[in-house]
Amino acid sequence: MKYQLPDLEPLPGTRIDGRLIIAGPCSAESRTQVITTARALSELGVGVFRAGIWKPRTHPGSFEGFGVDALPWLSMVRRTTGMLIATEVATPAHVAAAMRAEVDILWIGARTAANPFAVQEIADALTVLDRKPAVLVKNPVNPDLELWIGAIRRIYAAGVRRIGAIHRGFSTYGQSLYRNTPHWSIPIELRHRIPGLPVICDPSHITGRADLVPQVAIQATQMGFDGLIIETHPSPCDALSDSAQQITPQQLADLLHKLPPMPDKEASPAANLDELRREIDDVDDELLQILARRMDVARRIGEVKKESGMSIVQTDRYNSLMEARVDAGARLGLSGDFLRKLLATIHEESVKQQLH
Repeated sequence: MKYQLPDLEPLPGTRIDGRLIIAGPCSAESRTQVITTARALSELGVGVFRAGIWKPRTHPGSFEGFGVDALPWLSMVRRTTGMLIATEVATPAHVAAAMRAEVDILWIGARTAANPFAVQEIADALTVLDRKPAVLVKNPVNPDLELWIGAIRRIYAAGVRRIGAIHRGFSTYGQSLYRNTPHWSIPIELRHRIPGLPVICDPSHITGRADLVPQVAIQATQMGFDGLIIETHPSPCDALSDSAQQITPQQLADLLHKLPPMPDKEASPAANLDELRREIDDVDDELLQILARRMDVARRIGEVKKESGMSIVQTDRYNSLMEARVDAGARLGLSGDFLRKLLATIHEESVKQQLH
């Protein structure tokens, strides 16, 4: 289902080559650190300064931010540089304190976005405000598109019209290159479901590694994301939180120079694009026919297993077939990660068909 939010307004902040860039440290650690970082970012043309002052940490005893004591540091950023200021809120009390400090942009973190009760409490706090800030909603920690959409709609229902989404990846289980798996199909589907909603990519939290931030930032730009939010610290190794994923202002400057131009949404397609799309349509039709045949065979296998008293799931065969198919796919230039996900999905549906 598509959701029309017809009177959305543009997110505030100057653009760099057409994209909104939000940058600043993971945490506001001191007045000096905040101002030093902000001045360096302002010289790069960054228009929005971000810093966390309430930091939800997994374990007690970790650095959880300086709270309201850090708000004057953010206010000083606006006064001295003219930049807009942004911070994360997780409770109505956070909203009230941030509004007293005239914070321009609030964002709702991934853990908060996963809790509809918490999001609704924030929405209720926003409803009574005469001056509505812009609000960015990060994706929930787990890949749940409906939960993400629900959080955005709650903020919209509070009367906020400058709304955006932040794609920061989803919790990773097992070994992975990334701290949070991108699952790019989910933010793409979000843009389809809520037309006109700005979606910003957070390569810092997706990667968890400073050296991978440029790669993901460039990929997001090529995919047409509306902006980037990047954790930037003058001395990442000394950061009090998430030191591994923060880059320096100079590294951000280098990254901004490497970003490709924003895709032109109004550009006319190349002459052969329609022909290639028709070819894709034909291949997709073939895939559907093949999948239908496979499920028919799966149902017949299920009948044989039931007659023979066999278990529906044959783990050893599944494992051997998975590795054989992945190896065969690799010889055809197909990604092993892609094939494992695809084959696991096909197997899951095949089991369902055999159980019928």
